[in-house]
Amino acid sequence: MARFLIIFALVLLVTGLLWPLLTRLGLGRLPGDIVVERKNFKIYLPIMTSVLVSLALSFLLSAAIWFGSRGD
Repeated sequence: MARFLIIFALVLLVTGLLWPLLTRLGLGRLPGDIVVERKNFKIYLPIMTSVLVSLALSFLLSAAIWFGSRGD
């Protein structure tokens, strides 16, 4: 469990450091991301960005589990 938490924290750190690069590539402003702007507030719902990140993480975790189980 401790190893998982350390890896999760490292992934969050790397994502945070790479976020400016990712936004230049269009991540965060995809079709399907909803932005509601009013006079005093702004609501941003990154639906497609969340789906894309979820698919990528699912693929990476599945690959890691698959490669990890091959070593046994």
